[in-house]
Amino acid sequence: MSSSTSHGRVKSARINNSSTESSTDSGILNERVLILVFESIKWEIRAVCQVASVCRKLRALAKRLLWRELCLYWAPRMIATLTDGAPRSRRLDGEWQALAKLLFLCCGCASTPHFNLSESSAAHFAKESRFSKTSGKSFLIKKCRGDLLYVSDPCEHVVRDKDDDLGIYRGVFKGFMKSRTRACLIRKQVKFEERVRCPYCGARVWSMSTAGLIPKSASRRLGADQDGGLEYFVCVNGHLHGACWLVPLSSDEEGKDLGEDDDDDDDEEDDDDVEDDGSLDGDSQDNGFDDDKQVLVNGSVNWVGNGLTL
Repeated sequence: MSSSTSHGRVKSARINNSSTESSTDSGILNERVLILVFESIKWEIRAVCQVASVCRKLRALAKRLLWRELCLYWAPRMIATLTDGAPRSRRLDGEWQALAKLLFLCCGCASTPHFNLSESSAAHFAKESRFSKTSGKSFLIKKCRGDLLYVSDPCEHVVRDKDDDLGIYRGVFKGFMKSRTRACLIRKQVKFEERVRCPYCGARVWSMSTAGLIPKSASRRLGADQDGGLEYFVCVNGHLHGACWLVPLSSDEEGKDLGEDDDDDDDEEDDDDVEDDGSLDGDSQDNGFDDDKQVLVNGSVNWVGNGLTL
């Protein structure tokens, strides 16, 4: 056997071994190719969900890589804040899949001991979402205002037997394990809710109503009924979800800032909290996000069961 023939077989074996290892890891020969494909279609959420639902290997690839890249594309500044500017090297509480689900999915609502509904509201992809860390301050009691919390505007749902609309909202803490809010829950020895789990990561949750940690400013920020018209939960990974009854605004009230604080919530709003029209320009350099508000647009509800399920 010639040395050239032997060298060729060794080289071929190395290529085959390399391909086999890559296929074993993710089921595809080159993960970078898949990343480029998703970049070309601007990380369309339904396409990612479809790929993640094909097989176990691609689901693992989505969990390890694709959900993170999707979050970075749609909410770059929000993710940079949550990860201290190092999203690819820092572990995220609750994993990237849960955060992707939180960014795009309105989790629906069912009755709880502190919030009554005649019928449950189903989960669905939100057509539009806006997340704000300034709004998040309104959900923190005064002693916990040092925490950083992003909260979405409420997703509005019409309820047949109510004059008020149902508002469903969600949010996420930065570094929840070291937050003042978690420390307060532990110090008060608040028990986990037995019948409620986080709709985004499946973890145990605390009721902030049970804990007595819902400030009046939360109702004002949401435009909600302040007499038993609001409830929210926080899970051990720092994901927040809740619901409220949205009070219809009169023409005189529409121009007022419902998030303005009073004497017992006297923190000023951030100067960089710039209002926008809630639309997404996917072709813009920063994907339509400003530094404080994160805007996401998505349509079909047909993909709720594909890829983003727990």
